[in-house]
Amino acid sequence: MENIAVQVKNVEMHFNMSKYKIDSIKEYVIKFFKRELNYEDFIALNNVSFNIEKGDVFGIVGLNGSGKSTLLKIISGILKPTKGSAVCYGSIAPLIELGAGFDMDLTARENIYLNGSVLGFSRKMMNEKFNEIVEFSEMQEFLDVPMKNYSSGMVARVAFAIATITQPEILIVDEILSVGDFRFQEKCEEKIARLMSGGTTVIIVSHSLDQIERLCNKVMWLEKGKIKMIGSTEEVCNIYKQS
Repeated sequence: MENIAVQVKNVEMHFNMSKYKIDSIKEYVIKFFKRELNYEDFIALNNVSFNIEKGDVFGIVGLNGSGKSTLLKIISGILKPTKGSAVCYGSIAPLIELGAGFDMDLTARENIYLNGSVLGFSRKMMNEKFNEIVEFSEMQEFLDVPMKNYSSGMVARVAFAIATITQPEILIVDEILSVGDFRFQEKCEEKIARLMSGGTTVIIVSHSLDQIERLCNKVMWLEKGKIKMIGSTEEVCNIYKQS
């Protein structure tokens, strides 16, 4: 257990999905009182178990709806699984939902401090790291612009720069590296490589197999909420490409 960074054991995640579309609150209330609201049990994850070792760069691949993002949210503690457990042994820096922890009506300058506090960083630390965050994100010219005017790529730059100002023990990245220009993606990958050399465990979900193959040493393939395959990057990606 000493070498384990993340332990996922018998995880299941169920969601109640409405059987039909409800177009208004009025319609919902009427159906509620008539007891006509019916739901289907949707299983997003089904008995998923695996371990991630310290220092691994662990990729997760699969089609849309396979359960990748749900799994990351469970590992990060955002969602509680219906069954099973996910335990992380170390500090976590999650980069899961772009803009989570940001107030889009505030400027980037204000959001750097706001998001820093959400991640548990002190104001003193944010003062010390502020220039480093701005320099990495390359948002100098837009610091005092409300973030609602930012593109998703610009938001991703700021979010990544804040989350990686420390050396987290576990970094969780969900598609964030696929947003923005190619040069900035390379910059993010270089930062991840530096974190890896310092011992950070990285979990990455990406639709870019090239990215997974460049960064990861292990890969898990999810299909319809179940583990299809888990192993070395080359082995899993080669079979995944042929599916």
